[in-house]
Amino acid sequence: MIFNKFRYLNFIQMFIHCRSGYCRKKVTQFHNIRTQIFVLSGLGILWPAKKISGKTSGNKIEPPAELEKADILFENGHLEECYDLLAYYKDNNVDVQWRICRVLYNMSKETKYDKTYRKELIMQAYNIISEQIVNNQAHFEVQKWYALLLDAKSSYDGIKERIRQLENVKKHMDLAVTLKPNDATTLHMLGEWCYQVTELPWHQRKIAETFFASPPQSTYEDALEYFLRAETAQPRFYSLNLLRLGDCYLKLNKEDQAKYYLKLAASYPAKSNDDHRANKEAAELLKKIKI
Repeated sequence: MIFNKFRYLNFIQMFIHCRSGYCRKKVTQFHNIRTQIFVLSGLGILWPAKKISGKTSGNKIEPPAELEKADILFENGHLEECYDLLAYYKDNNVDVQWRICRVLYNMSKETKYDKTYRKELIMQAYNIISEQIVNNQAHFEVQKWYALLLDAKSSYDGIKERIRQLENVKKHMDLAVTLKPNDATTLHMLGEWCYQVTELPWHQRKIAETFFASPPQSTYEDALEYFLRAETAQPRFYSLNLLRLGDCYLKLNKEDQAKYYLKLAASYPAKSNDDHRANKEAAELLKKIKI
């Protein structure tokens, strides 16, 4: 997290299917991407120089089959292969571009890469989504990923910039929810925003006062409402949503409800770093509840 040692808005570690099951034989190949790139003219986007096999039509992707293939690769944790597939089709199609942003973002969460390289991935994704949002304001995934990547980019720019972008990040989250009211991950993002703003320490609130006439405010009740909406939209879709539900109930002195969700989070099948974190933190919080 970012605020409290940069804890603010950790929805970047929240919901977006961060999987650990990488295809190991691709790791060495992906490291070589950094030395096998060229700049796509006019966009400043880094693409792999190599091409992979696949059906093409003038190097344009052929939806929906290829997009479905990319989604399957992503859902199964084959992020590098997913990136290779999408990046090969140097196509400005919005449904290709936001998927590239999604996979770059998830790659940036891998601790096996150094901080400088993870930042490069975030900046690349941010440049892509910034290009797309100009003409795709009504596209749900564009709004969602713009909010997410704006937050991720600002985190690399320092705590002051992260705070300065608070309202912009939430504005695009709100637009995404307006476009798709029952998307569980976006609702979780909003809950995390409320949670982290509520937990801002005093000195960071003072920083916020220098940027805003009325600094952003929220409560645990606000956060809980979004987390509950997310859980209703897609039950048990995300271990950290269960953890936050338990945590909020605990902070509101509702121990029975807290215990219920914390037990679910503690026993959640661990398939990702987020799941392991939820298991550990939930177990620690359960120890604080009187049995």
